[in-house]
Amino acid sequence: MSAIGAPPSGDVVLRPMADADLDVVRGIDTLVYPDPWAPEFVAGQLRDTERWVHLVAERSGAVVGHAAFTVAVDEAHVTTVAVLPDEQGSGIGARLVAALCREAVARGLDAMTLEVRASNRRAVDLYRRFGFAPAGVRPDYYNPAGDDGREDALVMWAHDIGEPAFLARVDVAEQEARP
Repeated sequence: MSAIGAPPSGDVVLRPMADADLDVVRGIDTLVYPDPWAPEFVAGQLRDTERWVHLVAERSGAVVGHAAFTVAVDEAHVTTVAVLPDEQGSGIGARLVAALCREAVARGLDAMTLEVRASNRRAVDLYRRFGFAPAGVRPDYYNPAGDDGREDALVMWAHDIGEPAFLARVDVAEQEARP
C-alpha cells in the first residue's frame, strides 16, 4: 500500500491487516458493534487487495483499532472504523480515517462514502472534519443484536478527493486529532 506507514508521532503504527489479526479484530468488533462481521468474511476480503483495503492500528505492538474500505468503480466505500473503547478519543480513529483517505487518493478514486449510525455524534463529527457531508438517510439500516429497535444510518460523502483542498483538510483533521 502506498499511502500508509509508520506515522511520525507516538507509538501508534498503522499497517495493512493480516490474517493473524483476524481474532483480535473480531474482539474489537465484538466490543464496539452489536453484530460484528465473521472473521471468515473479512479473511476473504484480505485476499482481494484490488477491491479491499484493511488497516490496523497498533500501540506498543497490540492491535487497538482497524478500518477498511471497498472500491466500487471510482469510489471508496468505508465499511468500518473501529477502535477499542479504552482508546477512543485518542486520535487513533482519525489516523485510520486519514490513512483510508490517502489510500483512496493514491488509488485514483474520485469520492468516498460511508454509513454511520445517526446517533453516533462522535463519529459523525469526525467524518465531517475530514470533509464528509451528510447526503441522506437510510431508514432502519441498523438492527442491534438482541434488540427489536432499529436505527437509521446517515449516509455521508466526500467528493473530489483528488483535489489538493481535500488532502489539506485530511492533514489538518489528522493533526488536530493528535494528543
